[in-house]
Amino acid sequence: MRFGSLLASTVISALVLSTVSGVAHAAPKPVSATDKGPIGWQVYRQMDQLAMMRPGAVSRQFSSFDRTGGNDDGFVGTYSCLRTTASGCVIAERTGAGQIDSMWFTRDYGSMVNNGRLKIELDGQVVLDDLLEEVVDGKLGAPWVWPLVGNGEDTSGAGVVKVPMPYRESMRVTVQANPLFYHVAYRDFADADGVQTFNPADQALDVIAKLRAYGIRDPKGDAALKAPVSKGAISARTSKNVAALAGSGWVTQLRVKIPQIVASPRVGDDGSAFAIGGSTTFKVAVDPENSGVRITRRYDPQIGNQRARLLVDGTQVGFWESGPRVPAGEWRDQTIMIPPALTAGKSSVTIRNEYVASDLDVNEFGYTIHSNIGGDWRRTDVMDVGPNHPGEQAAHGYVIRGLNWQGYRVYRYPVPAAEVTRSDAVLSGVRVVVSVDGKTTVDAPLGEFFGSGLGEYDTMTLMSSMDTAPDGWYTSWWPMPYARNATVVLVNESGVPLGDVTVETDYVNDPSVAAALQSGKIGYFRATKVGGNTVPSQDFTFLQTSGRGVYYGVSHSMRGAIPNGNMRLYLEGDERVYVDGAASPTIYGTGTEDFYESGWYFRDGVTYTMPLAGNPAWELNGDGCQHDCTGAYRLMIGEAVSFSSNLRFDIQHGPVNDAPANYSSTSYWYGQSTPALAESDALDVADDASRAAHGYQSTGETRRTLQSTFEGKDDKVNVTDGVASTTGEITFTLKLAPGSSGARILRMNDQSEAYQQASVSVDGMAAGTWLQPLGNTSSRWLEDSFDLPANLVAGKSSVTVRIVPQSGSPAWSAARYRMLTKTA
Repeated sequence: MRFGSLLASTVISALVLSTVSGVAHAAPKPVSATDKGPIGWQVYRQMDQLAMMRPGAVSRQFSSFDRTGGNDDGFVGTYSCLRTTASGCVIAERTGAGQIDSMWFTRDYGSMVNNGRLKIELDGQVVLDDLLEEVVDGKLGAPWVWPLVGNGEDTSGAGVVKVPMPYRESMRVTVQANPLFYHVAYRDFADADGVQTFNPADQALDVIAKLRAYGIRDPKGDAALKAPVSKGAISARTSKNVAALAGSGWVTQLRVKIPQIVASPRVGDDGSAFAIGGSTTFKVAVDPENSGVRITRRYDPQIGNQRARLLVDGTQVGFWESGPRVPAGEWRDQTIMIPPALTAGKSSVTIRNEYVASDLDVNEFGYTIHSNIGGDWRRTDVMDVGPNHPGEQAAHGYVIRGLNWQGYRVYRYPVPAAEVTRSDAVLSGVRVVVSVDGKTTVDAPLGEFFGSGLGEYDTMTLMSSMDTAPDGWYTSWWPMPYARNATVVLVNESGVPLGDVTVETDYVNDPSVAAALQSGKIGYFRATKVGGNTVPSQDFTFLQTSGRGVYYGVSHSMRGAIPNGNMRLYLEGDERVYVDGAASPTIYGTGTEDFYESGWYFRDGVTYTMPLAGNPAWELNGDGCQHDCTGAYRLMIGEAVSFSSNLRFDIQHGPVNDAPANYSSTSYWYGQSTPALAESDALDVADDASRAAHGYQSTGETRRTLQSTFEGKDDKVNVTDGVASTTGEITFTLKLAPGSSGARILRMNDQSEAYQQASVSVDGMAAGTWLQPLGNTSSRWLEDSFDLPANLVAGKSSVTVRIVPQSGSPAWSAARYRMLTKTA
């Protein structure tokens, strides 16, 4: 269970702590220099621009998914290498401009040792060439440090790299040995405008500081204005308007406190213990405006008579005391108040715990820091102790002397079952409803909206937080734009009357928002809930929508319906994402816990949280879970999925949609209802009349008929069509819709031969190289795409496309070309 992180080196600490004091920041900026979305470190530096549309980017992913549609997603590395070179196994390769946003690996229960070296080449330059295990361990130094990287302990079973790496001309990622399971998420750009090649010398210390404050502070900065606080009861089967805003601006923070909810009792956590002469030392953040600080320690009371001295900045303030031994299986917390004289005006304090006495040793599983701000106890740091949090411990400067034990425990707090049932009913039955400019844009259950739908679990993400302290807050930092007005309502359909409910809404006025929404430059924030029993042979759909937008992630509650045997078989399901009408998924994953950037069923149930992904909840045969239940979240900040006409985001349940379960999910995204991309023409290469109408000409062509399937949800549906394979030049003309501001060519082709590659020009002007390294001899049909730079199509009614297969590459195959015109 993650307790959190914040501090690192003195430099990073200063950067983080400078944000604690509540300095007001300017309104989010609704206009960006490019339409590609944030480039490089701007991914994290411009968190106030999440609402910006990204029509100039296509999100894609290379992965080791089973090309036959089965479950061999990397167990022996059958589909892991695109090709093999002297450096090893190439797992990602692309020409043109773009950006690598995320990489995930797993094997050997989360150890990367047997992968050898990771080599990343951008624009012909090697920007990284080191042992993968040392990369994810954070041994290379900034920017390759936690939580921009994480190892098998940090993530409960995987290695992750979240450093955004842009390139102007090409990228290649190679692993020395076959890596077995992997994902490389990246974005394609139509041109290199505004793109600078990644510089590994840029340590991005401000970004590291921001990410280490995840779940603690608003990554956008603090809002300047607060709406009137809403306090009071909400009866069962009623609703309450808790905020009403007028004008043009942004909701920047939403906080909710409902005292009737209790923390879920079953908690897995790792910890350490120190014996005679031992101690622990670490640094934590406090709010300099505090009028007192409290520190809470989680411990295992089966070790009796633990007593340790607590010192703050060298001054003794109290003793940790456990009392007599309690039988194994229960958690206990103890809180010590720190005198204001020791904390006032400070941004951080150093904590030291010194052994005094015990039946065996003194154990610690985590510390939570709350600062008193005007009578409100606000969580300002957390420090999770134990072997599963090496990055977090290093960030806090944690040192333990006299180590006597370390390990993982799954215990329970003594919470009555009736209170758990009531809390679960509130979390699922109370809905957060936000209406903006006369439209309902958010309608989601309280728990999932804030990150945990199975129960109240300590959940900390970059964009939200659930503090399980009795007086803790649920907090959301998603920026929500409105042009005329916005209202926030809590709808209580739980059947439980709620007493002292408190809701705080922060906002900023911004006259530019109205025009930005009207023009479609930014989208409305949406939180969309779906749920129900899974259907055999059908994917579960997180979101299916039309229009244009950007998909940023999901909070997912999985309730397995398998009573025995492999009760977690539902976690074998892969995510599959379809964008803008393409028949092939642009993202195809390798497993559900893989999508949540962990591995091996979350290392058989070891819960964790990181800024962008986590598994805060696991329930087993109790607490409202009949069999096996998992709560997880994934935020896709850099690798957000942009769409211009429609989106379908699916996930399987089980290897081939064969594991029964009940799923519920809340997706976070921004959108506009009108599309910005439409099909303007289509060329059927197998039809002579269509060839003639489009002036199609080719050399070195052979024509044949192919019967096969597409990858993904339709991999059992045979499609028969003619296909042409060409070794020489191809030309044809395609129509554009009026007012074109860009275009995309979709090619339906036979991918039985990988690494088809051709140069593309438009009306005699070079447009780039179309490289498709993917190959599949089972589901041979592939519909891939190539975006044309705006300057080559803007204002035209048609264009002549010239495709020249490159020497040495397989014959260029095509059954159909479709032209999609961008109109916004």
